[in-house]
Amino acid sequence: MTQDSRRTPDFSRYDRQWRVPQIGKEGQAKLQKACAAVVGLGALGSVSANLLVRAGVGRVVLIDRDFPEMNNLQRQTLYDEKDLALNLPKAVLARQKLADVNRDIQIDAFASDLNPETIGDMLAGVNIVIDGTDNYETRYLLNDYALKNRIPWIYGGVIRTEGTCYAVLPGSGPCLRCLFPEPPPAGERETCDQAGVLAAASHLVASFQVTEALKFLTAGPLAVDRQLWRMDLWRKSFHGVTPAAVPCEGCRSAVYPFLESGRMMETVKMCGRNAVQIQGGPAVNLDFKKMAEKLAGQVPVEYNDYVCSIHPAPFEIMVFTNGRAIVKGTEDAGQAKSLYARYVGA
Repeated sequence: MTQDSRRTPDFSRYDRQWRVPQIGKEGQAKLQKACAAVVGLGALGSVSANLLVRAGVGRVVLIDRDFPEMNNLQRQTLYDEKDLALNLPKAVLARQKLADVNRDIQIDAFASDLNPETIGDMLAGVNIVIDGTDNYETRYLLNDYALKNRIPWIYGGVIRTEGTCYAVLPGSGPCLRCLFPEPPPAGERETCDQAGVLAAASHLVASFQVTEALKFLTAGPLAVDRQLWRMDLWRKSFHGVTPAAVPCEGCRSAVYPFLESGRMMETVKMCGRNAVQIQGGPAVNLDFKKMAEKLAGQVPVEYNDYVCSIHPAPFEIMVFTNGRAIVKGTEDAGQAKSLYARYVGA
């Protein structure tokens, strides 16, 4: 869904921003002509979208397949308690709220799943993408699309009090696949629901991401920091390294496997059962005991040698040792994939 309510921009609203020497009036004018997308409107994405809209980026694209929940409000700043009763997707709510912040710009919202079939339409005309996703499957898809179409994107991740930020500039330095050739198997990486997240840490990482995006949009790729930054806000530690890696098939030979549907999670609505089956990517052998320990105190978990049942009310996620799952309580594939990413990891 799109809207175009742009008016002739009033540069006085950006007075404090264009007075920053690195931006200036020329940079502000470039922002007005630019388009940035935010993929995922959770802890990172909600902050990033807010900052981009307030900065005066002429068109902002918002993409998220999920709905807000009470436990989001601790860190996802675009939503409040009243939103929970509206039963509207995050993308729609975010567009409504941000339109009230800045009506000089265009805000487009896509409340659906980003996958190989939809990514081209959703990211059409975009100059840069900010990563606010909650799963590696989508990040690797985004990375391949960005490489193929020469679109920079800003990776971000946060868990507990720690965060990571890295700018991927196709044709200049390593991409995500160069650094990490394959996504971690389901169940191997902790999620925020398992380990928690400090709101201030997510705000810090999002601020890093948006700053790099503004550098690119106002001054070009040479202004973008080429280091991979790791930070721990609790300890006030910041460490940047210039990554070196062997070029992946995408950078070396224009091979983009994650743009093929077979590399993405496949979902099937189970007729008459109010459930969605998820067939994971590469085969895994999940450790149910470790999974239950990570989720202890978060949601009820039961397991045996064959299946692990996770109960985030009102849903149930039945996970099998090879990563296949049945998500009960919904027929929406996007919601099922979000629940899987949150509690199983992907």
